Amino acid sequence: MEKAIELIDVRKHFNGTHAVRGVSFEVLDGETLVLLGSSGCGKTTILKMINRLIEPSSGVIRINGKDILGQDPIEVRRSIGYAIQGIGLFPHMSIADNVSVVLRLKGWPEDKKRDRTGEVLDMVGLEPETFGPRYPDELSGGQQQRAGVARALAADPAILLMDEPFGALDAVTRNVLQQELLKLKQTIKKTIVFVTHDIFEAFTLADRIAVLHEGRLQQIGTKEEIISAPKTEFVKDLLLRPIEQLKDFKEAH
Repeated sequence: MEKAIELIDVRKHFNGTHAVRGVSFEVLDGETLVLLGSSGCGKTTILKMINRLIEPSSGVIRINGKDILGQDPIEVRRSIGYAIQGIGLFPHMSIADNVSVVLRLKGWPEDKKRDRTGEVLDMVGLEPETFGPRYPDELSGGQQQRAGVARALAADPAILLMDEPFGALDAVTRNVLQQELLKLKQTIKKTIVFVTHDIFEAFTLADRIAVLHEGRLQQIGTKEEIISAPKTEFVKDLLLRPIEQLKDFKEAH
């Protein structure tokens, strides 16, 4: 399988604070890699560096074998789908207009833009005729998040970056969207980098998991590999938490 994304000894510091410390990994074409770790471990910073929203202090990031620092940052961003927890929908624009923003920036003709917008809204379970004309404040949190994913998919990017996209939702809605994303993965065949601090979400969605702590990569592998052979004390502690949560739940019920 080809490497879709490659990070080599990537570092990022902000005014002397080291957010990412020599991280190296690769994401294979069509793979879902979940970046897992607690707040402040560098997950979102890594995602933003892949998307060139911020630049690395040192190291190399390649997409499809090409160093992204040698490319136009705007073109890099427009070629990658990006979905975030805050959704980022423009409140003054309809859902259809929100979804088609990148298509408009790319200069797609009106009929093609309209057809693609309807297609991706359908894809995420939002009926275009019903939801396209509505505004973000007329949608539930889960529907807004679906619209955010539709916008990330609109230009049919090969790579999709997702930064805790379901983090602000209630547990039931979150579980529904996780299951829908799993189904969508089988249809769209994208390379996905998904950020979460929730180990259950990581185990549900990932082909492989990269565990991060204090800006360093602790371990990368399948959930089976991480469960059977945790490589650091942090990874061991991370795995103990859900076991304790399950014990507490069983005792309470």
